[in-house]
Amino acid sequence: MLIRQPNDIPPSEITPPDVYRERRRFMQGLGALAAGAVLGAAPDANAGTRLAGVRASPYRLDDERTPYKDVTTYNNFYEFGTGKSDPAKHAGSLKTRPWTVAVEGEVRNPRMYDIDTLLKLAPLEERVYRMRCVEGWSMVIPWAGFPLQEIIRRAEPTGNAKYIEFVTLNDPRQMPGQRSRVLDWPYVEGLRLDEAMHPLTLLAVGLYGEVLPNQNGAPIRLVVPWKYGFKSAKSIVRIRFVEKPPLTAWMAAAPREYGFYSNVNPQVDHPRWSQAKERRIGEFFKRDTLMFNGYGEQVARLYRGMDLQKFF
Repeated sequence: MLIRQPNDIPPSEITPPDVYRERRRFMQGLGALAAGAVLGAAPDANAGTRLAGVRASPYRLDDERTPYKDVTTYNNFYEFGTGKSDPAKHAGSLKTRPWTVAVEGEVRNPRMYDIDTLLKLAPLEERVYRMRCVEGWSMVIPWAGFPLQEIIRRAEPTGNAKYIEFVTLNDPRQMPGQRSRVLDWPYVEGLRLDEAMHPLTLLAVGLYGEVLPNQNGAPIRLVVPWKYGFKSAKSIVRIRFVEKPPLTAWMAAAPREYGFYSNVNPQVDHPRWSQAKERRIGEFFKRDTLMFNGYGEQVARLYRGMDLQKFF
């Protein structure tokens, strides 16, 4: 039996109450938009386009992969709406060409990359990663991309660069969800520099061997497999090297519920639900959540000596 929408946690308990109330207003607004161009937008023009030259990598899992249909129709991308199916319905309005990503801040070599240059920056690899949502569901996704460290190395961070801030496109004409106040736009995420340099940290440009669908963060997104999914910023337009931790979107919205690190940790519950178990999309029974989403052997050293209850 395919479980497409886990119902163990009411929607009003998954997101902060203010966000949940805003969701209702947003859905009402979508009714008004239905007669307009956004909901009638053309489908993603790049959907189904194969990526050339994607090579295999050692980053693979024995876990069964989540079907492509579920990966592309059940996800969070509030820029297109707060419902799980909203991104697939409304992301056709996003134009991914032309697209540029600014690399700036505390670096010796700031640069503006266009997406086609990024696609050729380093060999593309297929990496099969677990993805654990903070809401208690998970997937296994074959991403295509290259390590973030490829950009970091070329940028040459200065001694003041301790963190990296990732900024998503802010354009309500293309992203109708940004017409709501569900979050402060643009969406901002951040990593410590050593986290960003870790070999597991990926800039993804595709999945299942195809160009990344709009609803999954096209044309380029972050994938950090040992952290909750919201840490992996989508549709990135700016990568900024900074000295202090960035104020991320969810920290600004609910600082008592979402910390800067947001590592997958079954021993640290969300204030309103347990993180000990998860439901893998496509499975009926819940499974135990793994520390660091199963990547502890690779990343636990990054947090040696830290109180993970305090630095959640």
